[in-house]
Amino acid sequence: MTDTTGGILRAAIGALALLSLAACDVPPPPVTAPTSPEIRPDILTPVAPPPAPRPIQTPERSEESRALSIHYQRVQNDLKTRGLLRTDGGGPDTTFTDTVLARNFVRIALFDEFVATPTGLQAQTTVSRLRRWEKPIRFAIDFGETIPEDQRIEDQENVEKYVSRLSRVSGLSMSLSDNNPNFHVLILNEDDRLDYGEKLNALVPGIDPLSAQAFMNVPRDTFCLVLAFSRDGSPSYDQAVALIRGEHPDLMRLSCIHEELAQGLGLANDSPHARPSIFNDDEEFGLLTTHDELLLEMLYDDRFVTGMEAEEATPIARRIATELLDSGPS
Repeated sequence: MTDTTGGILRAAIGALALLSLAACDVPPPPVTAPTSPEIRPDILTPVAPPPAPRPIQTPERSEESRALSIHYQRVQNDLKTRGLLRTDGGGPDTTFTDTVLARNFVRIALFDEFVATPTGLQAQTTVSRLRRWEKPIRFAIDFGETIPEDQRIEDQENVEKYVSRLSRVSGLSMSLSDNNPNFHVLILNEDDRLDYGEKLNALVPGIDPLSAQAFMNVPRDTFCLVLAFSRDGSPSYDQAVALIRGEHPDLMRLSCIHEELAQGLGLANDSPHARPSIFNDDEEFGLLTTHDELLLEMLYDDRFVTGMEAEEATPIARRIATELLDSGPS
């Protein structure tokens, strides 16, 4: 996603002990004269409640990070004023045919958005192969130290809901898990990101220099990004890392979550002709649309073989697109 404007016992034990005592066969006590009741100071003295937990202290952000927050808020305001960042998923004004759906699938799933050059990754659409995951995906969210608690709660809930939706649409097993995760969602402010190099190398051992450079040197007009990795040139993804800028206002942050997690599943390219779609740099739509759900359903259809080239995959895409629009979304 780029800036087109220019820029996650004590009481019970006591109760059990009391029940055990009541079940014992204890002889009755001898009869004695009544005595005055015993006064127990420990019973009469109120017990002080435990101290309330201290709130988590979020480190102060740098002036650069605060400036980014102001900038991105202005960007969001501008986009919404122009009727962009739509959240309706498409409607009567964005109808599409099976031919259009198939064409968009080929362009988005079988082409790359960037090409590696000696100086880094450069935006350039190039033909590729069909790539996707062939194993369950375990998402983990890592928040930067400067992300406030209320934002963490909101983003955690949004990622959980979205992962459930992506799993339902694609048919691929997905979950949130800290047990050996293979898709890391990093929600970082600028201060966190600039200090993340060592952690990135730990998350992706052997990460290539170009990918590390793309993560560590993110220009302001790059809203968010995802890096997906495979082993030994395989077209099957093995690991992914998504970067979501913490400075974004709520809608732009959610939009980044939608786009980067979906692209990390194998819909790697953008197309100016895709509509209604988040895989289009015009920012008309901010959240995954019905059209995009169909693209994901197509991507994980068993009739495709991971690694297929565009020429072989295109007629299959046409058949699947026709079936989907004839029967409606599953």
